[in-house]
Amino acid sequence: MTTKIHRFAALSLGALLCLPLLAQAQLAERKTLTDEAVKNIMAAAEAEARANNWNVVIALVDEGGHLLSLQRLNNTQSASIDIAIGKARTAAAFRRPSQALEALIPNRPAFMSVSEEYVLMEGGVPVVVDGVTLGAVGVSGVQASQDAQIAAAGVAGLQP
Repeated sequence: MTTKIHRFAALSLGALLCLPLLAQAQLAERKTLTDEAVKNIMAAAEAEARANNWNVVIALVDEGGHLLSLQRLNNTQSASIDIAIGKARTAAAFRRPSQALEALIPNRPAFMSVSEEYVLMEGGVPVVVDGVTLGAVGVSGVQASQDAQIAAAGVAGLQP
């Protein structure tokens, strides 16, 4: 009888030890922007804006479009706050620069009705690491190409 109990106990223990492995097999590891990464991205974007004397708003969102950081440089119009956040959300949600969506508008005007939370204007750039979008930077306040230049500088500030 004790041999059966020992076998049962050994099998039960083995099954319990395998449970964490089974649970891990169902879950994926993913990268995320850390506090340090947020600071590096925002500092690089701000440095680009200041080097060119451009007063802008810089927004950084996570992959779900949730605001992680916002910087409004002196004398930047208040409307640029919502625009910068919208550009960042757009780039994160669609996993491409917001300029790519702006380019669709002449050929597909219905695309403008996608959502009021997205801004289909150049100046949003996704943060992509190993093919995975971790978030996006959106900038507003100067010409669209300059906004995009600042956003790209921010993304380049991410230390791999």
